[in-house]
Amino acid sequence: MYRQCFKPDDNRNDFILLTDHGPEPYVVNINEATKQNAAFRTALWTGQHLQLTLMSINVGEDIGLEMHTDTDQFLRIEQGHGLVMMGKSKDSLTYQRRVTKDYAIFVPAGTWHNLINTGAVPLKLYSIYAPPHHPRGTVHRTKRDAEGLG
Repeated sequence: MYRQCFKPDDNRNDFILLTDHGPEPYVVNINEATKQNAAFRTALWTGQHLQLTLMSINVGEDIGLEMHTDTDQFLRIEQGHGLVMMGKSKDSLTYQRRVTKDYAIFVPAGTWHNLINTGAVPLKLYSIYAPPHHPRGTVHRTKRDAEGLG
């Protein structure tokens, strides 16, 4: 299992173990965990009805056009700039908005969506799926890994 562990720097006295802590009770500074995540996708907590993943999207890259039939999704941007696109079909993403730090994105089940990093630094965000979408403990180091190409 791939685990990310960040050592303390001059401004911190702790580190966050970026591994799946669910379904046990867990408390974390989500802003710090999100910014420290270097992987494309890291499941931080998976329960029976909810999952939280951390994501880091490289400059010019995207999450990838997708649609979850039975899963609502919430995303929150912690760093960077992006363009979110949504629609009822993959060929008609008519809902488009620019997003940046502190923006929240709500994706209803059955909605095609994508998020593109349009900024100059990695786009850092976390995503909540209800119900869980990825297997417990999922870590995709790169987008290629997430697509099964890595």
